[in-house]
Amino acid sequence: MSNSRFYEDAVKDSVRRALAEDIGIGDVTTLATVPAGTRAEAILLCKEEGVIAGVEVVREVFAQVDKRIEVVFFFNNGERIRPGDELAKLSGPGRGILVAERTALNFLQHLSGIATLTFRFVTAVHGTNAKILDTRKTTPGLRALEKAAVRYGWGYNHRMGLYDMVLIKDNHIAACGSLAAAVKAAQNSHGDLKIEVECATLDQVKEALDTGGVDRIMLDNMNLDAMREAVKLVKGKVELEVSGGVNLETVRDIALTGVTYISVGALTHSAKTLDISLEITGISSA
Repeated sequence: MSNSRFYEDAVKDSVRRALAEDIGIGDVTTLATVPAGTRAEAILLCKEEGVIAGVEVVREVFAQVDKRIEVVFFFNNGERIRPGDELAKLSGPGRGILVAERTALNFLQHLSGIATLTFRFVTAVHGTNAKILDTRKTTPGLRALEKAAVRYGWGYNHRMGLYDMVLIKDNHIAACGSLAAAVKAAQNSHGDLKIEVECATLDQVKEALDTGGVDRIMLDNMNLDAMREAVKLVKGKVELEVSGGVNLETVRDIALTGVTYISVGALTHSAKTLDISLEITGISSA
């Protein structure tokens, strides 16, 4: 299955589950207060500066609720948005718009929050060679959507799951007996995949280099001096990634050490939702 098809399926499934969770047996308030046949117009209004993400998800929410709802976005994923911007115009059955409102906003606010935080990290390292990566610290069931939001914020995705890259951590090393043994085992089993090793000390960095089978080394919770020494040791032979202790105050100093990647779990597990609302602008009877 292509990546685009995988993502489309993930969007449809995530929306289906979210709507089922919210609607249940029906929106009792809307059914009671909005007459059948009522038509409505509405806008999605930005109230906070950020980066928009989740346009295709919002479209899918309204389509699954009622295909007669027309959704016209004025911004594309990845574009900067500011307070007062009308992000989209909606028109169609009033009941459907109100039923879909909260689910659509939940996705749009959450994903735009991720894109916005990612963009702040990317901006902080501008002018260096470092790239900002996400992690697997995602909301269960929303990984594909959240990682897309990272890309819309101009960041990069680390592995999508446990299946597309080998990442040897301390527990794997302990279970295998040594770092070298773990790398060898990974080469024998998954020689077609990139192999990364997590290293907490410079001695482990040397050991990982000596195996000759590592594509990337993750510097785990090292201080800046140790990162600089690691860059000197590696001499560009493999990619270097930094993980742990990364925030908007520290990320630029980390980038200036010369590492290749900086992974930030906060992009997906701690991003604040962006303030966006849905405002009804017109009501008419059929």
